[in-house]
Amino acid sequence: MPLIDDALKADLLARYGEAGRHYHGMGHIQALLGLARDHAGILSDPGVVEAAIWFHDAVYDTRAKDNEGRSAALAALLLKDRLAPARLAAVVAMIEATATHQVPAIGGEDAALFLDMDLSILGEAPAVFDAYEQGVRLEYAWVADDRWRQGRAAVLAGFLGRPRIFHTDIFRDRYEAPARANIRRSLARLGA
Repeated sequence: MPLIDDALKADLLARYGEAGRHYHGMGHIQALLGLARDHAGILSDPGVVEAAIWFHDAVYDTRAKDNEGRSAALAALLLKDRLAPARLAAVVAMIEATATHQVPAIGGEDAALFLDMDLSILGEAPAVFDAYEQGVRLEYAWVADDRWRQGRAAVLAGFLGRPRIFHTDIFRDRYEAPARANIRRSLARLGA
């Protein structure tokens, strides 16, 4: 039985197709699955990474502060009979780590690669990054402009303030410089 079978995929597709998902939908998941395929040769457990990708934004409510924890709990519930406990713990840890994008204690290099895949949008071409920014803004349309600018600037400045945005050399070499340029451009637009 495949880890993410048709029934589970249908459930997840419905979640990612919910109204209000302008960036955190299936396009994002497909992009990450593509990156996972591209880097399958260096992943020690591609199945765990694939599961983390499918579930990491399964619960997405822009008014909530616990989406990562709720997504991890959903993965734990729906994958408990499909994965050995150690592998399931790695999936859960990877999903929870998307709250801070700090590599968790379990998951090793696969967790670092997963987190880098999730942030790769920051280092895409300016037009792709700008579309991502617009999508996220639409997801938070209920937030007043002043509050949005302050909050978004804080998030982006947090990434810019890190010594390295990307944990792995392979992603750092490809995405670090353009990510920093995109973030600076976005901060300038936000008036930060």
